[in-house]
Amino acid sequence: MDGDDGIRTALERNVRAVSLKAGVGKGTAITKVRLRPGLAAEVEEGPWKFVAGMTEKYGGTNAGPNPGTFGRAALGTCLAISYGMWAARLGVPLDSVEVDVHADYDVRGELAVNQDVRPAYSSVRYVVRVESSAPESDVMRVLDSADRYSSYVDLFANGVPLARDVQISAPAS
Repeated sequence: MDGDDGIRTALERNVRAVSLKAGVGKGTAITKVRLRPGLAAEVEEGPWKFVAGMTEKYGGTNAGPNPGTFGRAALGTCLAISYGMWAARLGVPLDSVEVDVHADYDVRGELAVNQDVRPAYSSVRYVVRVESSAPESDVMRVLDSADRYSSYVDLFANGVPLARDVQISAPAS
């Protein structure tokens, strides 16, 4: 893929930086989400802004893709981009990469219709399609490395601690 040398250089610089001083690689990402009428939500982080929403089927106005789309996209984009990063880092040419994320669900859990059905996906899997002139073993080394160190593969596979902080105030008069 184009720009592999620049990607490799940037990644090597980052590896050196966090190897010398671990604190350089630590931080907290903050994404602000505001509920809007029609079950829409404005999402903002840094310069990026987009809208998520629910379809009319759920009482929404279909203002944007639903949260599940963004969750699956987070996994799929993390994988695809990680494959590109590891390909550049390992010097393995990839001509194209596609990732399909499949998530099985049963809305009875989310709608509290059946307490025995969890509100989350019951299963998530992904299909990776790669075109490359490299030997299959090199491509698999890229994919295996990227999967092993993917933050979203880890999140989906192992979960992370989750905490809620509630702040309630009266509306301004």
